[in-house]
Amino acid sequence: MMGGDKNQDQDAREIPEGPAGDSAFLAALEQQAQAWAAQDLRRIRRVLESAAGPWIEVAGKGRCLSFLSNDYLGLAADPVLRRAIAEGAMAWGAGSGASALISGHLRCHAEAERRLADFVGTPAALLFITGYMANLAVVASLVQGEQDVVFSDRLNHASLIDGCRLSRARIVTYAHGDLVDLATQLAATPARRRLIVSDAVFSMDGDVADLAGLLALAEAYDALLVIDDAHGFGVLGPEGRGALAAAGLRSERLVMMGTLGKGGGLSGAFVAASALVIEHLIQHGRTYVFSTSPAPAVAAAVSTALDLIVAGNWRRERLAELRQALMEGSQVWSRPVAEGTTPIVPVVVGEADATMRLAARLAESRVLLAGIRPPTVPAGTARLRISLSAGHVVEDVEQLCSVGRAAGI
Repeated sequence: MMGGDKNQDQDAREIPEGPAGDSAFLAALEQQAQAWAAQDLRRIRRVLESAAGPWIEVAGKGRCLSFLSNDYLGLAADPVLRRAIAEGAMAWGAGSGASALISGHLRCHAEAERRLADFVGTPAALLFITGYMANLAVVASLVQGEQDVVFSDRLNHASLIDGCRLSRARIVTYAHGDLVDLATQLAATPARRRLIVSDAVFSMDGDVADLAGLLALAEAYDALLVIDDAHGFGVLGPEGRGALAAAGLRSERLVMMGTLGKGGGLSGAFVAASALVIEHLIQHGRTYVFSTSPAPAVAAAVSTALDLIVAGNWRRERLAELRQALMEGSQVWSRPVAEGTTPIVPVVVGEADATMRLAARLAESRVLLAGIRPPTVPAGTARLRISLSAGHVVEDVEQLCSVGRAAGI
């Protein structure tokens, strides 16, 4: 109402003013921000002025050699995949218009789910906007309440940890990769339902879980096994079909989450499992039920991405070659490089401030590595994370090794 008496408009009630001076709430946020920055934990976004790739244009910095991206196969800027995205947008529109259970499940979504299930060898699959949302849906819907127990690897990704919390189930954490500890916990913990959750490839360490051992324990204790294969999909296994395929595992107890935004070169994620589990997620996975469906252009490009992954043996061979070149070239560094078989190569420094100083020195030479600090990794284990891509060449790795030596890695 306009032009009326103020008291009449607001029923003679005034909005009470807060305490005089600055807001205590905002002051507390400012204090937290200052403490965060003082511990070298503040994160700063870069603005890129180019597509993803091994060489990127960074606003204010110019052309830089990047070992930051999870685009392991170098598909994010592939012209064939770009064309598939463009054609998908022209055919299906810019947005899906609704959640999948309303009107947002288009033919391109259904076809993408069928192709993904066939690709990883499961009866069914379900698309999600992000891997984070997929993991929340899986864990928080499969177990519910304190009668159920989730057994979680200590170094699992934050999305699995948050899924455990949202489930309100009892959470039992076992030592990283320690199947003896897990077996002990399983035997000692009564539960209505048991769920074991683990990364396949641990994103900050690059090591691979003992998937066969985890599945054996799931079978022995009547548990389901949720595997986050975000960093193995497209990279590991025959034709890039993932860590479970590399281990030769299939079981109705397995629930796999894979992302399309890393080895797949796209965005989004999927869950692959039995038809029963997928139907359960459709009905009870809140981040699926209450989210608008992924962009149809992405769904329409999934088949092209899978074809490129299958045809990408040379890309996976390139990654192995680059990893070997890094192991050899980094021998001039004072800090060891972890052995492994994945494109993720951590160099543990220790303290956050020392890690960020090293990253800054490298950046001065226009070589970019991620400085990883708590709470992403445990206190005292801050590190530089090297992420290799099939778009790199050996000369890029040699440049990293040379600049890294000069910077004091």
